Amino acid sequence: MSFLFLLIFGADALLQWIWEFIYAERHVLMSPHFSVCAAFGTHLIFSAPFMLLDVFSQHLGCLHKYRIRREVVGLHQWFQCATRILWKYVVGVLPLTALVLSVRSTHFPETAPSCFHAFRECVSCMLIFDTLFFFCHYTIHKIPWLYHSIHHIHHQNRNTFALAAQDSSISELLSLQTLAFISVMLVGCHPFSEILFHLVNTWMAVEDHCGYDFPWALHRLLPCFGGAPHHLAHHQHFKGNFAPYFRHWDYIFGTSLPISVNKRGHI
Repeated sequence: MSFLFLLIFGADALLQWIWEFIYAERHVLMSPHFSVCAAFGTHLIFSAPFMLLDVFSQHLGCLHKYRIRREVVGLHQWFQCATRILWKYVVGVLPLTALVLSVRSTHFPETAPSCFHAFRECVSCMLIFDTLFFFCHYTIHKIPWLYHSIHHIHHQNRNTFALAAQDSSISELLSLQTLAFISVMLVGCHPFSEILFHLVNTWMAVEDHCGYDFPWALHRLLPCFGGAPHHLAHHQHFKGNFAPYFRHWDYIFGTSLPISVNKRGHI
C-alpha cells in the first residue's frame, strides 16, 4: 500500500513539474502558429516509426507477419501524403485554430491536475469524441453527396498507412478539429488534460491507420478498442466499423464487421 501511495504521489509530482514548465510558456500555447505546428509535428513523429517499418519490412521477414495490409507503402507516397496534409493545415486548420483561440477564454491554473483527474478527463473526452465521430461518420457514409463532398478523399487510401490518418479533405480536417474542441468544452478539461487528449487522439488515429497488428497494440491489450484491423476493414469495404476508438457503437447499431473479416491481408 505504501508503494502504491509513493507511486501515485510521485506521478502527481511529475505532472506538476511538467505543468510548471508548460505554465511558464502558456502564452506560446495560445499562438495558433505554435498549435498548428505542434499538431502537424506530432502527427509526423507518431507516424515515423511506421514509415521505418515499411522501409525495413521489405528486408526483414519477421515483420511480414504483423503487416495486415497487402501493399508496402513507398517513401514517395509518404512524402506526397505529408505534403498534402501540410498544405491543408496551412490553408484550413490554421485559420480555424486562430479563430477558435481568438474567441475562446482559456484559464491556466497554477497547479496541475492529479493523475487520476487527468486520466478521467482524457477518457471522458475520448468517449464523447468517439460518440460524435461515430454518428457523423455513419451519416456521411449514408448520404452520397456528403460522402463525395467531405469523405471520399480519405478513402482513396484503401491500404491504410499511419500518415494517411489525416489525409482528408480540408472540410473533414476542420470537422474533426471541431469535434475535438466540442469534446473538450463539454468535459471542461484542465489545459493539461486537453493536451493529453489531443496527443492520445493523434496516436489512436495513427495506430488505427498504421496497417500493422502487433501483439502489444492497444486493441490487443484492451479488446474494447478497435485498432488497425478494425479500421482497415472499414477502408477496404467502405462500410461498417464507423467508430474511431471503441467498438460499442458499432455493436449497438449492427455495423460491426465480423471478426473473420479482420484478418491479415485477407480483408
